[in-house]
Amino acid sequence: MRFTGGIARCGIIAERCARDVRDQESPVALVPLVEYADASPRIRAVFDAIRKARNTDYINNFWKALANDPPTLERTWAATRDTMAAGALDPLVKELVYLAVSMTNDCEYCVRSHHAAATTKGMTPQMLAELVAVVALANSNNRLASGYRVDVDARYLP
Repeated sequence: MRFTGGIARCGIIAERCARDVRDQESPVALVPLVEYADASPRIRAVFDAIRKARNTDYINNFWKALANDPPTLERTWAATRDTMAAGALDPLVKELVYLAVSMTNDCEYCVRSHHAAATTKGMTPQMLAELVAVVALANSNNRLASGYRVDVDARYLP
């Protein structure tokens, strides 16, 4: 059996798929976004804390979605506030780590929001390029080590 035109056909199909994805409307959230005006006092308190901590009047859609479950909103904001606060790691380093993990987890929302945050904190296009290269290398090498079930060297164990 002879198969001809496969590579060209795959390229055409891939382009059609990419175009279809680009042309689609944004996915609709599974829950309504809770706007400040419609929020309970409990939710408004968290929104106010986010605004104050970030020195902005803007509340991200992530927080508006989580506002459908106030305990999750409160818990997630507290963890985010505490973890991303100034500490032993530079704020830009924290954003780069968050961005790298978001890339690996394929979270479009988190990639976009933390790309913006890292850029605000000083990430350059060159830094982004190196970050993506490191993420790609780590994912590739992780898969190789896992696939081959490589024994961990004794010197790396506690």
